[in-house]
Amino acid sequence: MAYKSDIEIAREAQKKPIQEIGDRLGIPGEHLLPYGHDKAKVGQDFINSVADRDNGHLILVTAINPTPAGEGKTTTTVGLGDGLNHIGKNAMICIREASLGPNFGMKGGAAGGGMAQVVPMEDMNLHFTGDFHAITSAHSLLSALIDNHIYWGNAADIDTRRVVWRRVVDMNDRSLRQITSSLGGVANGFPRQDGFDITVASEVMAILCLSKNLRDLETRLGDMIVAYRRDRSPVFCRDIGAEGAMTVLLKDAMQPNLVQTLENNPAFVHGGPFANIAHGCNSVIATSTALKLCDYVVTEAGFGADLGAEKFMNIKCRKAGLAPSVVVVVATVRAMKMNGGVAKADLGAENVEAVQNGCANLGRHIENVKSFGVPVVVAINHFVTDTDAEVQAVKDYVASQGSQAVLSRHWELGSEGSADLARKVVEVIEAGEADFAPIYADEMSLAEKIETVAKKIYRADAAVMDGKIRDQLKIWEDQGYGNLPVCMAKTQYSFTTDPNRRGAPTGFDIPVREVRLSAGAGFIVAICGEIMTMPGLPREPAANSIRLNEDGQIEGLF
Repeated sequence: MAYKSDIEIAREAQKKPIQEIGDRLGIPGEHLLPYGHDKAKVGQDFINSVADRDNGHLILVTAINPTPAGEGKTTTTVGLGDGLNHIGKNAMICIREASLGPNFGMKGGAAGGGMAQVVPMEDMNLHFTGDFHAITSAHSLLSALIDNHIYWGNAADIDTRRVVWRRVVDMNDRSLRQITSSLGGVANGFPRQDGFDITVASEVMAILCLSKNLRDLETRLGDMIVAYRRDRSPVFCRDIGAEGAMTVLLKDAMQPNLVQTLENNPAFVHGGPFANIAHGCNSVIATSTALKLCDYVVTEAGFGADLGAEKFMNIKCRKAGLAPSVVVVVATVRAMKMNGGVAKADLGAENVEAVQNGCANLGRHIENVKSFGVPVVVAINHFVTDTDAEVQAVKDYVASQGSQAVLSRHWELGSEGSADLARKVVEVIEAGEADFAPIYADEMSLAEKIETVAKKIYRADAAVMDGKIRDQLKIWEDQGYGNLPVCMAKTQYSFTTDPNRRGAPTGFDIPVREVRLSAGAGFIVAICGEIMTMPGLPREPAANSIRLNEDGQIEGLF
């Protein structure tokens, strides 16, 4: 059976005017800033007006460690939101915006897939409402102001060898990872080593997604560390005087974007921080506002539960005062088989034994999520090649772990295919078993926080940090940063720092090679193994297949 592509399905969507979607949420038209007919930003005055309402139930969608087989976390998030509405619940979804770099590279977009998509798909995966461009511009303004400050006398006494603020662009461009800037003579400034990250790795992105309002945003921007002096004392963004103008550039970007699913259910799509170098969740302001407007809010966190869900719990929920009622862990039969040793080319053939062997990775994620005091439902994201025996093997395994797995066919059938999953999620929420708490206290030392995540979530024997790193953590504690959470940066493909070690490995250490202070965002980044803040393009980039057809329609986005 031939299936339509995601973009073909999205193009046929029967979208409603965005004002109708707003009406359904009780958002008056004067509080919507339309971007065309099918998307709009929600004004801060309206957000302030609902702040005293009670919260609905927060549902987190996460997944096993990613595999080339694909798990479908965003697709499941959208499908579950549609499914909840289908069974008569008042629900909406909150997801992240798509970065241009992965769209034109290998990963593709971030709007779901099949019959479980958010539209307008083309806009979401391209320029959308300009939020990422605003973040890039604000970040670039600070970069320019730092070098300009140095050029005109360097009143802040910046050590030009210790400028830690890198540049950003929203594109996968490996050639920019390390550069030398300000070449060409005296008029161009002082030459120094520099480099680019992708925009989603910018601390400005993380700050926008954690800020409660514009005043909070401006304060956090001012708190960012951009360089150090010769005496190793920090130079802050506010020392350069950049935070005010940066806030002006981000004024509109701070407002959540309202769109709709294929089934005309409401969705906030806002923010998009990396889930390895940052916390990997959509914005606090979008999630918090959605909880005031609906009884059920479905959101997701990037990569596997060891990265995205851990940071959602320990960073986002801690900072925003949120508490999930249930966590949905997405898995596929195909991914179980791949974790069980089956090659990608052979995933179509039934192999119950491989499914059983591959379930250990899923089991560890279930146990980890439960350690936060939150119940778990496993969503088996259905593929047409799955057999009944393979699906049953996953269900049996999950039952042995004290949870339940539900087969969901939202990709193929939309809300009808996710209704069973929605009913199970509601049943678990109504049982009232959630008693959420982060797995470490604010008062714990920074080194102990890193060790706690390494041992309790990754199941490492130890987090290996040399004396230099421990000394740096102690200095930050003495400077008043000791109560910050930690943001672990490591490969998303494994519990270890080796991307090739799948399953549920034991008998390993987590080497911490560097720590960074994101003072504005409010967390300490612990870099474990190799981490990439500027991806490259694959041998055959998706960009090579993206074009306008004879009717002026976009082809090739996925």
